[in-house]
Parts: sequence; structure tokens; C-alpha cells
Amino acid sequence: VQPAMLGLWSLLLLWGLATPCQGLLETVGTLARIDKDELGKAIQNSLVGGPILQNVLGSVTAVNQGLLGSGGLLGGGGLVGHGGVFGVVEELSSLKIEELTLPKESLKLLPGFGVQLNLHTKVGMHCSGPLGGLLQLAAEVNVTSRVALGVSSRGTPILILKRCSTLLGHISLFSGLLPTPLFGVVEQMLFKVLPGLLCPVVDSVLGVVNELLGAVLGLVPLGALGSLEFSLATLPLISNQYIELDINPIVKSVAGDIIDFPKSPAPAKVPPKEDHTSQVTVPLYLFNTMFGLLQTNGALDMDITPELVPSDVPLTTTDLAALLPEALGKLPLHQHLLLSLRVKEAPTVTLNNKKALVSLLANIHVLFYVPQGTPESLFELNSVMTLRAQLTPSATKLHISLCLERLSVKVASSFTYAFDESRLEEWLSHVVRVVYAPKLNVALDVGIPLPKVLNISFSSSVLEIIENAVVLTVAS
Repeated sequence: VQPAMLGLWSLLLLWGLATPCQGLLETVGTLARIDKDELGKAIQNSLVGGPILQNVLGSVTAVNQGLLGSGGLLGGGGLVGHGGVFGVVEELSSLKIEELTLPKESLKLLPGFGVQLNLHTKVGMHCSGPLGGLLQLAAEVNVTSRVALGVSSRGTPILILKRCSTLLGHISLFSGLLPTPLFGVVEQMLFKVLPGLLCPVVDSVLGVVNELLGAVLGLVPLGALGSLEFSLATLPLISNQYIELDINPIVKSVAGDIIDFPKSPAPAKVPPKEDHTSQVTVPLYLFNTMFGLLQTNGALDMDITPELVPSDVPLTTTDLAALLPEALGKLPLHQHLLLSLRVKEAPTVTLNNKKALVSLLANIHVLFYVPQGTPESLFELNSVMTLRAQLTPSATKLHISLCLERLSVKVASSFTYAFDESRLEEWLSHVVRVVYAPKLNVALDVGIPLPKVLNISFSSSVLEIIENAVVLTVAS
């Protein structure tokens, strides 16, 4: 036995001891729970015409031809054509396969092991009858396979065919004459050759599904911020209703260096998954990481100049002096202001009580323009902004939009007389809502990527904010 095979068997052996927790699950990573209905859809879609299977099996293109018609796997020169699995049969009895109807799938998840997959189909064939003329036959066949859930050499979930058998059902004679004793001969012949015909179909189906499972893990670009890579944190688990993947998100800079922001010290307690739904949990860590990337890249900084401000937003020395006449009453009037806003540490995200809040600490330097000169400093403020985050799922991302809830300021330094900074809070809140928050939302347009789980779209998912995580649930 090769060492690589021993490693795979070891993974499968360990797997047999693991099934998901049925109650509250504590996690700090991204958790994906794939309902068995979604796995069934992926299998059925691959039979209908998956991109990999089309080259091997052909596609459903003609009435009554089925998936594996004359242009597909069963056509001349195909798997069961001349020289194929049925070569010996053709030499003995001129039996030829005409049609294999689109199989219907049914599956059962086997906790701690994998999947039992059944494919029910009908095989159409013809041959020269012993009494002359053409015989046309059809046989119902059930393909039963046991499939183990393992991990590939790339570290992705993989379905591995372990056992495959066929059960021959009713045989119908549509035309021609066939003596009753020869029915048994035909049955024996089909019993011997059908596994060689249909079990490779199962393998091809699993190949397509494995491609989809492998897409769960991969590199997702974040534009100028870098990229996000998903990898398995632990062995996948399987229950009788779903497959559970514990996914570790790895953030990388544009240069490819791993960026490690602090993870939440308190794990999220994920509620149980309901039947016929799939679920993805987005941890607090990813939110903090996204805002940390924006801060380190300077995307949260802004110079608010008159050109960026609508006419209804007061941004002149006259407006400011009206708020603080004692301290600023002697300023030259009608001069434009410049607000230089700098965020010097990563914002903090809080997820709980069905709310998502972002706390942002910003230094606001207020200056005024001097005719034919450089802007002169008036004062600097340390501000704390609390912004409510509106979360909206799309097919592949979780989008974030911010609006200001409240703002407080303290004077950091001043070139004027002492003043009560609280009198500036309403004015600054208006500027932030109209000018700064929209700029933040443009920077946040990149969104938080969701792992690709069997091409499941989360655009219509139900979103729930729990402590330290966001849970997206979509019906199968």
C-alpha cells in the first residue's frame, strides 16, 4: 500500500468517529452546513449536463434519447461501442445499447462515513432475435453505491466511490420474438456487464460534485486590499441531514503575505440548522479583518474640502464662528474650511442583540483656507463615531453599508481660546452623514466573500445577527 493511500485511509478512519454537534456549536471560524438536498441537486444537475460530464456522456438533445444516447457514452466507439465493455456481448448475440434514460437520484447521508447514492435508470437495447427479426428490449436498473467523504491531497472535501453494484429490475420486450428460456440468458448477461457500464457514470458524477466541493476552498480577490483564502480548519463532519465544513479564512496582502488580525476571544454559539436548509456562519473575525485592512490601506481617511460638500452643508468660518462665537468670533468671515479626518487604529465591530455596530476612532483636524496661502490650523478633535451596519447578502458576498448613529468629540489641541466641543457635535454629525459615510460605503463595496458551497446562492437567505457572528440560512 502506497504511503499516500495510507494517509487517505487514516483520514477516512478518523472521519468515521466524527459527527456534527446537534445543539449550539461554538466556533470562531467560518462554518458551512450543506443540506443533503443541495448535494442531491448537485448530483442531478451533473447528470443533466454538467460541464465535465458533457464531454464524456453527451447531453440530452433528442426526444427519448436520454442522457447517454447515440452521441454520448453509448454511441459507436464509446464505452460500450465496438471494442468496449459490450464487445464480447455483441460478438455473441449482436446486442447493442441504444439508450440510457436520464437517471433519477436518491441519496442518504451516512453519519461518520459518507453517502449512499442510488441511481434509477432504464436501459434500451436491440439485437437480432434467435427466430429472425429485430428484438427491442428495455431493462430497469438500480445502481447502488457507497461513497466515502474524505480529504483530497489539496486539502479539499472529496467524495470517493468505495462500492458500486447494480440491481436488475423489470425487462420489457417491445418488438420481436424471444423464447422464455432466453430471458434468463439476457438477465445473466446484463447482470455481468451493467456494473462496468453504469459504475463509471457514478464516478463521473462524483468528479463533477468534487469540483464544486473543491471550490469551497480557494483564493478570493479583495481588490486593492489583498485576497481572502479559505482552507479547512478541521476534518469535515457528516450527520444524517447535512455535511459540516469548518473553514479557516486566511487574509493575505496584495504581496501575498498573511495578515493576522486578532480573533475574537469569545466564540460564536451557532444555533442548530433546520432540515432542508443550508447555513453559512460569518465570524466577527472577518468583519474586524475587513475594517482592519481598510484602515491600514488608508481607505478610511478623508480630506473633506468645499468641492466635496453639498451647498446645504455649512463649511465656512462664518458657520463655525456662529457655533463658537467666544472662541472663533474674530476669524475672517466666509473662508472655506478643510476637515482632515484620519483613522489611526482599526475600527471595532460589535455583533450582538440583532445589531451590527462599528466603533471608529478618528482624529479630525479643522483648518481654514487663507487667500493665496496654505490652510491654517484652528484645532484638532478626537472623535468617536458609532455607526450602524446594514448587512445585505448577495449570491457570493455579505455587503456592508454604514450610517452614523452618534458622534462625540474631545479637543486634542487648539490654536484658539478654550471652548465647549460638544457644541460642534451636531454640525460634525451632519458632515459625516452627508460626506464621510458615503465615502466609507464606497470603500466597503468589496464586501465580505462567502465560501462557495456547491454553487448555493445566498441572495435570498435569512440573515441573523448573533453574538460574535452572522448566520445566513437559505432554503434548499
